[in-house]
Amino acid sequence: MLDTETTGLDPASGHRIVEIGAVELLNCIPTGRVWHCHLNPDRDMPQQAYEVHGLSVEFLSTKPRFHERADDMLGFIEGAMLVMHNAAFDFAFLNAELERLSRPLLRWDRVVDTLALARRRHPGAPCSLDALCKRYGVDLTERGKHSALLDCRLLASVYVELVGGHQARLEFAANGGRGARLTTITSGCFSNHAARESAERVGNKSATTLRSRSTRIVPNDFPLFHAQSSTPSTRIGSVQIVRRANVVTCRSRVCLPVGMPSRYSRR
Repeated sequence: MLDTETTGLDPASGHRIVEIGAVELLNCIPTGRVWHCHLNPDRDMPQQAYEVHGLSVEFLSTKPRFHERADDMLGFIEGAMLVMHNAAFDFAFLNAELERLSRPLLRWDRVVDTLALARRRHPGAPCSLDALCKRYGVDLTERGKHSALLDCRLLASVYVELVGGHQARLEFAANGGRGARLTTITSGCFSNHAARESAERVGNKSATTLRSRSTRIVPNDFPLFHAQSSTPSTRIGSVQIVRRANVVTCRSRVCLPVGMPSRYSRR
């Protein structure tokens, strides 16, 4: 999950990022890893922006500048899918900041826009973060003003509900809780960061023999990582999965969607 607060609406007009927050999820469950910073924008703070997030020029004047924290931020998000609400906004500001430093830009195919996802799931209904929190019963009592880190945590709860991953639960291994594994159905929340390190090609297997008894169909258009494999069967870590139509089934009862919205590459 990633969110920003800014001095305005358009980076092309000279507006800058003043806060970045990021929260890591693995299988729809927060890992406890977060990244957060306030930034000195080297410019004034318009009153309208101040009323949104409450970050004053005086408060930000002692904070680091983006170029001082860029490497740390990029290290935190490396290899991950970036889940953002109204992603085009944050995406444009982050890339504007990176472009100022002549650094490689973020790629849109690594982004999941929860606003677009919510609009597809709830057509015609309000899909702001506040509205989605109220729809899914997520506690908003701490959200007096916008905060990048708080909004990431709220978005994490909303995201889990949007993809049906609320059924996930952890069973800790017998090593004192140092390891954990998912044993119930989770609808489509497989971490790209973790899978990137463990995905490997395997030969074709029978979809019938590998199909779970408890398979849940997830939204066909939900954009998530799938292992880079042209074969019907793929192993991610210890999980054997099989592509069947728009659903991936597996022994561990984790179901991942294969379909992608039109702006993402399709497999």
